[in-house]
Amino acid sequence: MTAITQITVALVTADVAGAATQGRIYLGIAGREFLLANSDRIARNGDNQFVLGEGGNVANAYYNDPRRPQLDTDDLDLYPVYIRLRAEGDDPGWCLEQVCVAVDPQGPVRHQFSNPRLGGMHTDEARIWLSDDYGTLLHLKRGGLGA
Repeated sequence: MTAITQITVALVTADVAGAATQGRIYLGIAGREFLLANSDRIARNGDNQFVLGEGGNVANAYYNDPRRPQLDTDDLDLYPVYIRLRAEGDDPGWCLEQVCVAVDPQGPVRHQFSNPRLGGMHTDEARIWLSDDYGTLLHLKRGGLGA
C-alpha cells in the first residue's frame, strides 16, 4: 500500500484534419475521475503533458489531485483506467494517437498504463477517434507502450 502523490499523462493528438478538440478530457484511475483539459483546445499534432498532484499543471489543480482524498496504488488494479472525452465546442471530436499514464513516475516502482493498439505510428489503424458519434471512452491497460 503506497500513497499516490503524482500522476502524469502524455497525450498525442494525430496530425490529420479534424483531430483537434475543444472538448473536455478526463482520466479515470484508482476509482476516481480527473479533469485534464477544461475546454482548452487540444491542437492537431499536439503533444500534451498533464500533471496531477505534486507539481500539478491542470486547471483546478487543488481539486484534481490524487492526494484529495488520498488514493493508493492498491486501487490501481481494482478499477478501470481510462481516457474519456466530453465533446464540446466547434471541434467536438478528437483523434488520439498515443497515450501514456504514469503513477508516481519518480518513485521506486513505476505504474504505467497505455493502450497497445495506439502505437503512435501515424496510420489510421494505430489511432482512435473519440466522439459522441462513435464512442467517448478509451480503456488503458497496465504496461508500457507496445506492451
